[in-house]
Amino acid sequence: MAKIYFSEEHEWISVEGGVGTVGITEYAQEQLGDVVFVELPEIGGAVDKGDDVAVVESVKAASEVYSPVSGEIVEINEDLAEAPGLVNQSAEADGWFYKISLSEPSELDDLMNRQEYDAFVEGLD
Repeated sequence: MAKIYFSEEHEWISVEGGVGTVGITEYAQEQLGDVVFVELPEIGGAVDKGDDVAVVESVKAASEVYSPVSGEIVEINEDLAEAPGLVNQSAEADGWFYKISLSEPSELDDLMNRQEYDAFVEGLD
């Protein structure tokens, strides 16, 4: 079963077999409001942890999406081009942004689990 991690920048990554699926959290999409456009990374691109790899635009603002880990982009969610609202409807499932082959799995140790992330978000309000 996939294990899910969260970043302080409100990205989530679900890891299974050395590949992570990345998106923004439910909290992040609520802060953004209605998502109207998503710019995704190129497949095959190498990214470092903390790099901005995607952009999500809403009626309120544009926001960078940062990679929670280093690796190579192996897949993008092409459904978001036609239906960026998937991010609002299903931020932590169907609204994923990209998949990344992890080059440094130990970077996951720096991320939060669900309970830690929920406590982190509670501290923001």
